[in-house]
Amino acid sequence: MSSHSDRSRLAASEGPIAVPGTNAWCVAEASRFAFLVDGAEYFRWLAASLPLARRNVWIVGWDFNPQIRLGPAGVDMPTLGEMLRALVEAHDGLHVNILVWAMGPLYSSKAPATFSRSGWADHPRIHLRFDARHPLRGAHHQKIVCIDDVLAFAGGIDLTTGRWDDRDHRAVSELRRTPADIPYPPVHDIQAVMSGPAARCLGEVARRRWRQATGKRIPAVEGAPEIWPEGLEPTLTGCPVAVARTEPKLFGRRGRREAIRLTKDALRSARRSIYLEAQYLASFRVARILAKRLAEPDGPEVVVFMTRNSRGLLEQFVMGHNRNRLIRRLKRADHAGRFAVMYPVVPDGEGGECEVLIHSKLIVVDDRFARVGSSNLNNRSEGLDTECDVAVEARTDEQRAAIARLRDGLLAEHLDAAPEAVRDEVARTGSLVAAIQALNVHARGLRPFPIRAWQGKVTPLPFTGVLDPKEPYWPVQRLRWTLTGWAARLPLPRLSSLLAGLRRACSLTPSKGSAIASGRKK
Repeated sequence: MSSHSDRSRLAASEGPIAVPGTNAWCVAEASRFAFLVDGAEYFRWLAASLPLARRNVWIVGWDFNPQIRLGPAGVDMPTLGEMLRALVEAHDGLHVNILVWAMGPLYSSKAPATFSRSGWADHPRIHLRFDARHPLRGAHHQKIVCIDDVLAFAGGIDLTTGRWDDRDHRAVSELRRTPADIPYPPVHDIQAVMSGPAARCLGEVARRRWRQATGKRIPAVEGAPEIWPEGLEPTLTGCPVAVARTEPKLFGRRGRREAIRLTKDALRSARRSIYLEAQYLASFRVARILAKRLAEPDGPEVVVFMTRNSRGLLEQFVMGHNRNRLIRRLKRADHAGRFAVMYPVVPDGEGGECEVLIHSKLIVVDDRFARVGSSNLNNRSEGLDTECDVAVEARTDEQRAAIARLRDGLLAEHLDAAPEAVRDEVARTGSLVAAIQALNVHARGLRPFPIRAWQGKVTPLPFTGVLDPKEPYWPVQRLRWTLTGWAARLPLPRLSSLLAGLRRACSLTPSKGSAIASGRKK
C-alpha cells in the first residue's frame, strides 16, 4: 500500500463516487456520523435516542417484533412496544409510524397476537401498517429508524428477534436469547447513525415508502433541533452521506437501481483494497467487476467475509451453489494472490468451532469510501426488493483515518486481535491479505472456503433467474397488485389470521432459529 501522503494526493485527484441522479438519490452532509458494529451497539444507542423524539418516529423494516428488548436477555427494561407506548403517552405531539413488510410475519413465524392492537399498539398515535405493495416474491427490505427528521439509523439490522449480539460472539451466550427464551447462534451485523441533513434524507425515504404502501402523505418535521445520543463518539463529522435505493418497477412507477450502481462504481474506483462483508455473494454483475479487478496487473486486493453454511432450501440451492461458482470464478482470475474469501468462527467450548453468521452488508474501498445498508450481493437486491444503503466518502485525512479504523477494527474483531495490531501489520506489509495471514493464529479467527478454483462450474445455476430474479415477473403483476390491494384493506387481526393460516397450509414454518435461520432472504 502507498504512503499516507500518496493516498492524500490520490484522493484529492479523484472525483466523488456517489453522484445524485446517477448512483445515489441524494448526497447530504451529516453533522455527526457513527458506525454501530453488531446489534448490542445499535440497540444501546437506539434506546438512548428514542426518548429524544418529540414529533415523529419512523420504523421501517423487513420485520418487527414489539416483544424484544433493546438490550441483552434478562435486562431490566421495557419491551420495545412498551417503550414506544410510553413515549407517545409522555409527549402529546409525538406520532410513531411503523411499516413492516406484509409477508414478514409469515416468514418469521410470528403468532397473530404479536401484532395485536391491544396493549402497546392501541394508542391513536401509534400507526402500525403492513406493506403489501410489492411485486410477486418481492420484499420490503429497508431497515430504517428516523427521529424527528434530525437523527436516523440505517443498515442491516431489523428491530426483531435474533439480532442482538456483542462483539465477542460467543458460541453460547445467556445474553443472546429470544423473547420466548430460546437461544440463537452468534450473528455479526452493522448499522449506521447520522444527524443533520443526511438524517432528513432518510426521513424522506421513510415518508415515501409510507405513501406508496398506504396512500397517505405525512409531512416532514420542520424546525426540530438537532439531537445526538449523549456519550456516543461520532466516527466522522461534517461528512457527505449518499443515500441509494432500490425500488422495483410497478404499474405507474418506474424502478430505481441506485444501490447496485453505487456498488459497482465503488468497486471500479478501488486502487488498493476492497473489503466486503456479505450475507450472500450471488450477484454475477458484482462478480464480473471483481474478477476484472483481480485480473489487472496492479489491481486492488479483494477480501470477502461471509457465511459458509446456507440456511434453508432457497439459500442452499441458489445462494449457496451460485456463491461457490462465483468464488471459483474469482479464484481463477486471481493470478497475484490478492483475493481472500473466508468465514469467521469462534470456539464452541468443546474442542470444535461455531460459525458466526455474517448478516452485514458492508463495502469499504481503500480508506475513502464505506457503504452500509440493506442490499445483499444477490440478484433480488438489484431490482426486485426495496432496499436502502448509505455511504460516506472521506474528504479529509481525518475522515480517511476514520474509515481505515472501521475496517481495521472489523478485521480485529474477526481475528481476535487488537485493532492496533491489525493497523500495524497492514502498515508493515502494505496488504490486507498478508495481515490476515499473519494474525489469523487464534482459536477464534477466519477460515478459508474449501473451494478449488478449477473443480466445478463458474456460470449461474440453471433457473437462477426464476429463484433469484433481478426484476418483477410482469405477466402476473396485475393479479398480484389486485390481491395485495385487497389484502391491504383487511383489518389487522384478519390479515394476521390469514397469514397464519397460509403458513400452516403451505408448511412454510422455518426451522428453529427464527428469521435468521429462515430460507428467505433477510
